[in-house]
Amino acid sequence: MHKYIDFRLIIAIIKVFRCEILMNELRKLSITQMHEGLNKKDFSSVELIEAHINAVENEKLNAFITKTPEIAMKAAKAADENFSKRENSPLMGIPVGVKDLFCTAGIKTTAASKMLENFIPTYESTVSDALLRNGAAMLGKLNMDEFAMGSANTNSYFGPVENVWMRKSDGEKVVPGGSSGGSAAAVAGFLCAGALGSDTGGSVRQPAAYCGVVGVKPTYGRCSRFGMIAFASSLDQAGVITRSVSDSALMLEAICGYDKKDSTSSEKPVPKFSNLIDNNIKGKRIGIPKEYNMDGISEEIIHNWEKVAFYLKENGAEVVEISLPHTKYAIPVYYLICSAETSSNLARYDGVRYGLHVETDTLEEMYELTRAEGFGKEVKRRILMGAYALSSGHYNEYYEKAQCIRALIREDFIKAFENIDYILVPSAPTEAFGLNAKPDPLVMCINDVFTVPASLAGLPAISVPVALSNDGLPLALQVIGNYYDEAGILNVASVIEQNCMYPEQVSCNA
Repeated sequence: MHKYIDFRLIIAIIKVFRCEILMNELRKLSITQMHEGLNKKDFSSVELIEAHINAVENEKLNAFITKTPEIAMKAAKAADENFSKRENSPLMGIPVGVKDLFCTAGIKTTAASKMLENFIPTYESTVSDALLRNGAAMLGKLNMDEFAMGSANTNSYFGPVENVWMRKSDGEKVVPGGSSGGSAAAVAGFLCAGALGSDTGGSVRQPAAYCGVVGVKPTYGRCSRFGMIAFASSLDQAGVITRSVSDSALMLEAICGYDKKDSTSSEKPVPKFSNLIDNNIKGKRIGIPKEYNMDGISEEIIHNWEKVAFYLKENGAEVVEISLPHTKYAIPVYYLICSAETSSNLARYDGVRYGLHVETDTLEEMYELTRAEGFGKEVKRRILMGAYALSSGHYNEYYEKAQCIRALIREDFIKAFENIDYILVPSAPTEAFGLNAKPDPLVMCINDVFTVPASLAGLPAISVPVALSNDGLPLALQVIGNYYDEAGILNVASVIEQNCMYPEQVSCNA
């Protein structure tokens, strides 16, 4: 036993532990709580960002491709100055991440592909610029499926992303979903308070469901696609992932709006979504499509679907059965259209202007070897499928027919919304599957069966967590709204959120 006790050392150790506890607590705050704390000067933006930078530097999820602590800290210092002058926005000094599909000026933007491994844009995407102009502190660029093609975030050139949740029965790691898996995992793992994602066929909503967070895809055209690396241009839409519905409203307010640099951008005014969440859904009609109760959906999801419908009725809504008869064609139609657009969009990566370049003797060889080396398997698969669908012998048979059926799917929704206000459906047919599982590519397509129809129609939709499965994994439902009714789906989702609170993960491998 030591004769002398060094009390100074003990005090120093206690201070370190207290500091770590404070930093962990800061990371668990919502965006709204962070903003309130900064306003009250309970902590500074520098302290808040330091806590997140430390977490990001030591993260084990492989959620980030590029980390930008210096940019985040610069924004934090600027935020503290603005708070001292009482000049601030709800996102001022808030730690965020950006999916590596959005171009960021002077910062590497890879789309998780070897093809763009060293690409540094000279311009900023409109939506990431909106976050920065609102004072958000960007911690880095988030991992994703290569060129946003995938449902598990296992297609990244920089390695798979791990979900913060683990299966309770065997402790196995599970996928975070895709393609915005890095965004969803980072938010669920308290590495950032909110993140930008992109949703082509469910790439915000499905990973949000697997990770137990909130994911919103606004109406097609609500957010500018300028500076967003193209996958399928008629489907791609920026979205947000946060830990609460109110936080999603704040982020959407920042990134939505007209942009003359995008010909598909809507000029429709953007309301202040956060002011329109009042949890009042009395008299609203909620549709349950009978076609969505299909083979392969887990019993636990069906049970929670019914339970949430009951909650909505208790809160004054009327729940009715509806029909969306062309839903069964959504998956094949989606993969034909997105693959065709992929084949066209990715033709620009030829080894000449930017991206990977393989030196060869002939121009034709350069094209072939550059694309063979630069693209992963899933990207190649979709390019080939799209090129086939667009070929002169098959254009009318496949691509044109797919576009006709897409119009029918859209008409189903338009007809349904004549008699209802919102649609309630699952976000995914099952809970997250094992990280080491190797499902067939066709089986992987089924993960998007509930998210693809809204994407084909260009409708706004939000995924909100509702329960934990028997294996301790998140389960989620989504609310689909009519065009430009983001405020409405946020409000319904807020009611669901209030009635379906579940405990935070007890085991975090972030």
